Amino acid sequence: MRPTTSHRTSAQHARHWHVVDADGQVLGRLARDIAVVLMGKHRPTWSPHYDSGDAVVVVNCGKVRLTGRKAGTKVYARYTGYPGGYRTENFSAWIEQHPERVVHKAVQRMLPKTRLGRQMLRKLKLYPGPEHPHVAQKPAPLALTGSNA
Repeated sequence: MRPTTSHRTSAQHARHWHVVDADGQVLGRLARDIAVVLMGKHRPTWSPHYDSGDAVVVVNCGKVRLTGRKAGTKVYARYTGYPGGYRTENFSAWIEQHPERVVHKAVQRMLPKTRLGRQMLRKLKLYPGPEHPHVAQKPAPLALTGSNA
């Protein structure tokens, strides 16, 4: 008899909701833990071709921190598509104007750059303050693995 590998179907998979308080957390370590949950790598049934991840709600995005001197030197760059259209913004400007974009970009860069990665990113809900509208989903607090030294 030949051995077979069983795969879970979407009907067998139950999505859970998690909530993370980003207040005082280091950005990269926070993004790593969120990306693992969004991809579903915290589950024993993880498979690279199937989205088995959970939804994550992040509150207090504006209170993340960076280590060292990166708060003054980190820049986010983009290109407009026109000659001379290389634009940069530093971290402190982004965290003041759009605090949720900082966490979104960090998590996005840790997910696969495919259709499945974009599908995983849609399960990430970011809020600059402590309140969120996902109380009905009963999100459980997510235990972060990294140290925040």
